[in-house]
Amino acid sequence: MDKMDKEILNEIQWTFPLTPKPYESMAKKFGLSDQELMQRLGTLKEAGIIRQISAIFDTRKLGYKSALVAMAIDPEKLDHIANQVNKHPGVSHNYERNHEYNLWFTLAVPPGSDLKTEIDKFSKLSGIRKTRLLPTIKLFKIGVKLEMVEEKKSDIKPSEEKKKIIDTKFIATEEEKNYIRELQKDLEIVERPFLKSAQKLGITEEQLIEKIKKYEETGIMRRFAAILRHREVGFTANGMIVWQVPEERIEEVGSKLGSFPQISHCYQRPVYQDWPYSVFSMVHCKSIEEAEDMAKEIQKQVEVNDYRILFSSREFKKTRVEYFVEHEFNIEDPITV
Repeated sequence: MDKMDKEILNEIQWTFPLTPKPYESMAKKFGLSDQELMQRLGTLKEAGIIRQISAIFDTRKLGYKSALVAMAIDPEKLDHIANQVNKHPGVSHNYERNHEYNLWFTLAVPPGSDLKTEIDKFSKLSGIRKTRLLPTIKLFKIGVKLEMVEEKKSDIKPSEEKKKIIDTKFIATEEEKNYIRELQKDLEIVERPFLKSAQKLGITEEQLIEKIKKYEETGIMRRFAAILRHREVGFTANGMIVWQVPEERIEEVGSKLGSFPQISHCYQRPVYQDWPYSVFSMVHCKSIEEAEDMAKEIQKQVEVNDYRILFSSREFKKTRVEYFVEHEFNIEDPITV
């Protein structure tokens, strides 16, 4: 990757022109021809750096229920159980982390389904010692942006403003489901990438683009953008910083953490007797040392003494939830007595 590639990746992670010819608009910004820009993006995609370009929807706004799940698993059974968990269509992220709770995954289920029922399906697998269900109580921030240009790294301070949205209720009609199914697909790198989807939906490009803009205004879609593969671009230290925050300070601390550019996700989650951490945040760094230094700097500013960082040591699954594309899931393993 040269500097231009990195500048393009910075841009496309957060801002994608919602026009019939988006690559032409983006090319002008960088002083390139649209053909050169598309060629660069195509190369970055083939190299596995760009995972996909698509609409990024808000799971909860679509009526889905989701949770982070932590499992304490016998080490010799970890790979087998992780592979079984991966088979669930609602599991998008699944990692081994350096803790007694050594398997962490996210699970989303469609409207009408029950999270606990789905998690209970794993109970017939032997080797699971404990399971902790950690749904979001309050979302403070969600949005990964990997800073590709070293010189553009932000200072470690709470400087971001929260995006304003028009709050509205989403009704999952068949027509809306069709739009979502289409917009979550990987966008082609061609001159008019929205044309094929619009034709498939029986509308014009302009109507489809207006729909996308409406989804963004109402927060149903968080943004239309590229998702990068962290490890391929050098962000190998993905640290989950968990904070033991007194109840009366959760709102203040969560809001402050969410305004740090270096933090991509920040949530309030339930606590348990063996898990006292109520606020979760994520940082993506190029080394464990960098992440630890960053956590210390953040800690000084939020003034919470009790925290720890759990790094992902292995990635078992990382994909996107496919909304309104449901498959029944059942564990095939027999119950071992």
